[in-house]
Amino acid sequence: MKKDVDSSSLAEVVDRILEKGIVIDGYVRVSLVGIELLTVDLRIVIASVNSFLKYACAVGLTTEHYGDLF
Repeated sequence: MKKDVDSSSLAEVVDRILEKGIVIDGYVRVSLVGIELLTVDLRIVIASVNSFLKYACAVGLTTEHYGDLF
């Protein structure tokens, strides 16, 4: 039997993530009897510098700090 599975190498996966970018956003709150013990607010953004600069230019983040460099 032959399996027809389209597999990607780790390098291809990392390249695609850096090209497109990925955002992981989470919020966790742990409480016991109405007393908040722990709160975690997490945002992780992974992208290449080029992808970030394209996004930053599109939303106007770069002009405030860097003028017309981009």
